[in-house]
Amino acid sequence: MKEIIVNCAKDKNIITVIENGILIEKYEEYDNLERLEGNIYLGIITDILPGMQAAFVDIGSEKNAFLHIKDILPKVSNQTGNKNEDLNKYNIKDYVKKGMPVIVEVKKDMTDKKGAKVSTNLNIAGKFVVLIPNNEFITISQKIEDDEQIQRLYSIVEGMKINNYGFIIRTSAVNATEAEIKEDINNIINIYESVKAKAESLIKLENSTPELLYEKGSIIKRLLLDIGNQGLDKIIVNNEKVYKNVLELVSEYNLNVKVELKNKENILDIYNLERQIEKISNRKVWLNCGGFITIDQTEALTAIDVNTGKFIGKESIEKTVLKVNSEATIEIARQIRARDIGGIVIIDYIDMDTKEDEEIVQNLLLECLKKDRAKTQVIGFTKLHLLEMTRRHICS
Repeated sequence: MKEIIVNCAKDKNIITVIENGILIEKYEEYDNLERLEGNIYLGIITDILPGMQAAFVDIGSEKNAFLHIKDILPKVSNQTGNKNEDLNKYNIKDYVKKGMPVIVEVKKDMTDKKGAKVSTNLNIAGKFVVLIPNNEFITISQKIEDDEQIQRLYSIVEGMKINNYGFIIRTSAVNATEAEIKEDINNIINIYESVKAKAESLIKLENSTPELLYEKGSIIKRLLLDIGNQGLDKIIVNNEKVYKNVLELVSEYNLNVKVELKNKENILDIYNLERQIEKISNRKVWLNCGGFITIDQTEALTAIDVNTGKFIGKESIEKTVLKVNSEATIEIARQIRARDIGGIVIIDYIDMDTKEDEEIVQNLLLECLKKDRAKTQVIGFTKLHLLEMTRRHICS
């Protein structure tokens, strides 16, 4: 049973996704914190940094946004994007000029120290597909593994033959009919066309100023769009205003989901959520076997360390290490999903003596990550026997 529980306090909403009583995702929204990620703006180039192959863009926020050459160039592959491109053969000045208006999407929200990171490569998410304008790739979610479904979905999207539009077919499309998918595609194309038309009309003005063109919406809206058709049974909220908003969204997205209003101060006592939230907030997380993991997030990456702790085992040292590492792997996959950890993740497992044991652990991690809605990539063990992976976080 999958549920969303929204606990509204004075200045903060805690939004949790629960599966059979277990917290699997948790997000926070603050009334006084502006969320930009996913929004599309008409920005104005303010400065160009040739040495960094980058530019600063005024999008109307407190800090100017950062635009790198790799986020301007069209994607050359639907798998790797521009990762393998030799960026030295390009010149940022050939693509942007100071004072030039540019349509950008916020890919990473601003922090206390840095402005937002933006890209001219736009994505607009629908219920079943993601639209990628100025592109003609069709990509299918890696989490869809059934060959018949892959062929069915590809044929539906490819059959529409829409020039200059690329698409990512989402996992939710598996349960959708051909008519529903086509309707979704038409809807998001209409959204993009209205964004484009608004931008073009603003650019024609004598002195263009930064302008919000498209707002991705609240976390609740994103969650309903993402998982509303994926076995979501119930939404529980403790605020009447939010309750009415959720009802409107459920109706708009035609979801078969029960919405319940509990007029009480704190609904985090359901499923002992406060304790579960505390666990995903702690640096140290204990494992059932007696071992533990530590999670340290920095600006560059997240480092996770596995320790035997109190566990001494009753078998050989190799089997003891494999047991702790395996249990840690299951917990690590759950923790990075629940904490919505994004970017580079380095896992320092207890040293394993054989490549076979490393493969067992790596394959277990891959299996556990299939439950994660976010895009993940496991690179593998480095020469220093550290496991390297990446994850695209869902919400900032």
